[in-house]
Amino acid sequence: MTVHFIGAGPGAADLITVRGRDIIGRSPVCLYAGSLVPKALLDHCPPGARIVDTAPMSLDEIVAECQRATDAGQDVARLHSGDLSIWSALGEQLRRLDAAGIAYTVTPGVPAFAAAAAALGQELTLPELTQSVVLTRTSGRASAMPPGETLEAFAATGATLAVHLSIHAIDKVVAALLPHYGADCAAAVVYRASWPDQRVIRATLGTIAAEVAKDPLERTALILIGKVLDAPSFRDSALYDATYQRRFRGRGT
Repeated sequence: MTVHFIGAGPGAADLITVRGRDIIGRSPVCLYAGSLVPKALLDHCPPGARIVDTAPMSLDEIVAECQRATDAGQDVARLHSGDLSIWSALGEQLRRLDAAGIAYTVTPGVPAFAAAAAALGQELTLPELTQSVVLTRTSGRASAMPPGETLEAFAATGATLAVHLSIHAIDKVVAALLPHYGADCAAAVVYRASWPDQRVIRATLGTIAAEVAKDPLERTALILIGKVLDAPSFRDSALYDATYQRRFRGRGT
């Protein structure tokens, strides 16, 4: 039997992969992070499925549920918000399952930063302006940042920054980035990207904290900073340039 870890997407119930939806539909046990995963996804569970909200549970309790299902010969759909590759607590669960000899699979999901970019109608990389996106966060009570992984260090690259889990520290974020990007650099905050109550705030790095303070946000908000967020003039990419020859275009000069 197998525990299937599934990235459930950023919030909208239809932003889940077909693979993830189908696994939910055939798994007699579903463990889901109820504080972040939309309950509409549970409609895909088969009749009579055991559905467990893991929000109030410890790691030991979650692993015990997986062991219980395995012993009963049942597959488990384990739903996490966004994508499982970042800040998902996937690693510690896989380590426990490896130790217990429990099989698992991992199905990726739509990450929050991609949903935020979609809400902004924005490409986060533009030719000769910015070609990198840094996904980072600030230190929190549950997890400190490793030495060297500072906002200042990432800002020195000039990349587009997607700062997660840090809306409570937006003043600190702004203070760290101002010397590198300048007060006029474009910034945005996307609250609960793709959820029905999604909110988008556009401003500059110098004004974004004040804009957020007008109607404070909590938890699931992403801060984005970078030149690409307000760049009316940039070079077209070569991808669709009529004079640019590449292997799949097959045109003569």
